[in-house]
Amino acid sequence: LEGVKAEIIHHYFKDTKIKTFLLSFCKRRRVLSTLEGFKKVRFVGNHYNPPQLWDFVHKNKRKYEEKIYADLGLNSKDTAMLYTGVDMDNIFVKREEFKNIKVCACATCGVKSNAQRVGVDKAKSVEVRKGVFESLGTVNIIILTNSALTKGALARSIITITEAKTIAFQDLDIRSSYNPEIQATGTGTDNIVVVSGFGQEITYVGGHAKIGEIMARAVTCVVKEAILKQNKK
Repeated sequence: LEGVKAEIIHHYFKDTKIKTFLLSFCKRRRVLSTLEGFKKVRFVGNHYNPPQLWDFVHKNKRKYEEKIYADLGLNSKDTAMLYTGVDMDNIFVKREEFKNIKVCACATCGVKSNAQRVGVDKAKSVEVRKGVFESLGTVNIIILTNSALTKGALARSIITITEAKTIAFQDLDIRSSYNPEIQATGTGTDNIVVVSGFGQEITYVGGHAKIGEIMARAVTCVVKEAILKQNKK
């Protein structure tokens, strides 16, 4: 989309290669992150740390994050970052548009170790340990649009994106990692960032709206393709 730069940055932590998919904007955009809530940022990222770092990261979250931001020359207040154990080389991107409305979806998807049917598979804890992000099998989705989404539209888009992700799980018949007899609806650590633009104001992003239709179509596509890409390894 206009005013957006995308790149995969290769860097290191303790001699281990890590990767960050980074979106840079020419000016701050309003975003809604399922990790951090509403923010205005210049950067949105999806960060990969490999299995050999997971134990350290879980015990030293702040130190690890500080190193990431220092490497990338970023300020955490100006960035919405997601984290995953899925290699950024397996990211998939899809663009959809209708007239003057443009949507771009980006996803990394790991489903082998952590897929679950929410509300059916038993939760292992009341909440994720305070201050600790998980790097397990995870579906991370970033959605960008050139349209100016209201706060309500940003929030409603989470429903549309989640429904579209679940369609991808259904179409690929992804099974629960904990009970293979039942179909999964996602993983226990999925996250989303929705990025608003500066064009036409939109207040509704449900399935009856064209932006909801093309957003869902893009998400279903990228989730399917990212799962297949990751599972080839």
